[in-house]
Amino acid sequence: MSVDASPPPRTDQAVSTLPFRPIAALPKAHLHLHFTGSMRHATLLELAERDGIRLPASLTDEWPPELSTADEKGWFRFQRLYDVARSVLRTEDDVRRLVLEAAQDDAADGSVWTEIQVDPSGYGARFGGITAFTDLVIDAVRDAGQRAGIGMGLVVAANRTRHPLDARTLARLSAQYAGRGVIGFGLSNDERRGDTASFAPAFAIAERAGLRLVPHGGELRGPDHVTQCLDHLHPDRLGHGVRAAEDEAVLGRLAEEGVALEVCPTSNVSLGVYATLEEVPVRTLTAAGVDVALGSDDPLLFGSRLAGQYAVLRAAQDFTDQELAELARMSIRSSCAPGDVVAEALRDVDAWLATEPEGARS
Repeated sequence: MSVDASPPPRTDQAVSTLPFRPIAALPKAHLHLHFTGSMRHATLLELAERDGIRLPASLTDEWPPELSTADEKGWFRFQRLYDVARSVLRTEDDVRRLVLEAAQDDAADGSVWTEIQVDPSGYGARFGGITAFTDLVIDAVRDAGQRAGIGMGLVVAANRTRHPLDARTLARLSAQYAGRGVIGFGLSNDERRGDTASFAPAFAIAERAGLRLVPHGGELRGPDHVTQCLDHLHPDRLGHGVRAAEDEAVLGRLAEEGVALEVCPTSNVSLGVYATLEEVPVRTLTAAGVDVALGSDDPLLFGSRLAGQYAVLRAAQDFTDQELAELARMSIRSSCAPGDVVAEALRDVDAWLATEPEGARS
């Protein structure tokens, strides 16, 4: 397998004449990254050409695609692009390449710890079943982290558009790998579908196994659904969760229960949750005492990786370096990283702030 060790060109950094510290040098954790969505665009094109897979124009000359999930048809179009991208992963080497490149890109963006999320049932048919595929990804994650020089963990996520019994199967699978590569259990796909309470038994299985519980919620549905997730799934973190900003009582409960939110600004805007980056309520969330960990969600479809999430808050909402550093600390503290990794990363965040901003000297 031949893998280009260099990351792709950086296109998502904020441009300013003011003195700023480089975002890529800020230590941070990446806690919201989907498996196929982490693929480099160039890799997608290369693998599709190799196997004669015809990609839609929105994944080639019109990339990144224009997306909206304001209705079910919009989500279907988004999911179709994701499924097309997943179809280019044909071999074990393809899987290993994807994970390695994701690790390299995150390392270049300053991540010291990355948690990558996958639903094995979407890949099992091609890779010998969900257990064999999980084995493969765990090994790929272990190898990629070592080669890229960052810590990594795997989150297994159930699909809320499938039957809750399928989620229990994945929860039992995750429990078998607890402490052996799998660190968490999630629930993803269209938040407006499925009955959240019906997934509670699956999360109870994962909870008994000591896994971190990280379902999606509070993105396409409002604060009432955040409450449902808290009541039935007992999350440690919530994927997205931004709509909690619409209800002070829900914000207060998140803060009181110590549930961190994985906020993905470019994803929120691309999918139509907010019209502009200025509207993503990061300051509202943190002012209420809720920890926020910035994530890129699906860089392949949204065109922006981890450092880009910090860059857009600097550019669109005038976040200071001190504020960005605190977001990085929140991501690190909310991660599943070992204690020594957390402690060192927090010291390195302080060291980043202690450096002189670029351009500060005249």
